[in-house]
Amino acid sequence: MDINIKSLKIGNLVAKLPIIQGGMGVGVSLSNLASAVANEGGIGVISTAGIGMLEKDFATNYIEANIRALRKEIKKAREKTKGIIGVNIMVALSNFADMVKTSIDEGIDIIFSGAGLPLNLPKFLNNSSKTKLVPIVSSGKAFNLIAKRWLQKYDYLPDAVVVEGPMAGGHLGYSSEQISNPDYSLDKILKDVLGEARQYEEISVKQIPVIAAGGIYTGEDIYKYLKMGAAGVQMATRFVTTDECDASDEFKKSYLNCKKEDITIIESPVGMPGRAIINKFLNDVKSGERKPYKCLYHCIKTCDYKKSSYCISQALINAQRGLLVNGFAFAGANAYRADKIISVKDLISTLMDEYNKALYLSV
Repeated sequence: MDINIKSLKIGNLVAKLPIIQGGMGVGVSLSNLASAVANEGGIGVISTAGIGMLEKDFATNYIEANIRALRKEIKKAREKTKGIIGVNIMVALSNFADMVKTSIDEGIDIIFSGAGLPLNLPKFLNNSSKTKLVPIVSSGKAFNLIAKRWLQKYDYLPDAVVVEGPMAGGHLGYSSEQISNPDYSLDKILKDVLGEARQYEEISVKQIPVIAAGGIYTGEDIYKYLKMGAAGVQMATRFVTTDECDASDEFKKSYLNCKKEDITIIESPVGMPGRAIINKFLNDVKSGERKPYKCLYHCIKTCDYKKSSYCISQALINAQRGLLVNGFAFAGANAYRADKIISVKDLISTLMDEYNKALYLSV
């Protein structure tokens, strides 16, 4: 496989391939998937949401269980790769600060942070920290707000920025109306964020790579967004149907078996719309059936758990384990295109072949 693609530079980190594997919770992207992607020259990402789910004291000692599990996953990833490893930490997590401090303490390469505005993220760094900070945004306005705050309060600019469009899976930073509005398409918001990033680059010596995300599925897509000015892409859905993905085989098969019309927008208990594969569990919820649960830890700050008909954390843990009768799978808009489970190595090879074909056809 000849690679005719530029590397992705984030500060002093250089990824041979400009591909970031998106963080997928709960437990879908852990050390196994992240290290496999890093070994192929991309950036592997561990999701911190509910990461302590396999710890025996998860329900009784939520904070410590998650910290312990995160340390374990970062160490396991480091044992398997010398490549670049990041973590995804949602601002909406009630244990956000603990996850950030632990990641920096463990010397993680990059923190990706969205699901809210990470306005205070640089305050956790110290003089010896080598961790890069990368917000995930859904508009140029959001990036400007973060960059301005970081610069004024911490004299720090983002090391890169991920622009996530409305075709992504999981919780989305859009209203239900914006998701189908062309004004909020990835193509449109990428241009806006590129413009904002260039302005901040002009007033500093810092390069701010802009990474496109949300619905990117093929090597042809990668070519398109790099040509538009993105320094790299973030992909998540395509990595679910790999051997190394940390989710159960049943979870992966839900992607293989779904049709385009099975992928829908749901209203999540956390107050954001989300994209998921419809199943009996979600149909029951939609028809008003309440799934009994006890909220043990209020893991998402915005979750209205007293009024919710189910616990989203438990539903996603069940799905990761393959118990889809008691849960559901989040998925990007292109999940229905998956037709087989392959290795990360073969997937990267396929993506590069698709990229090279698009490059050849453009000449």
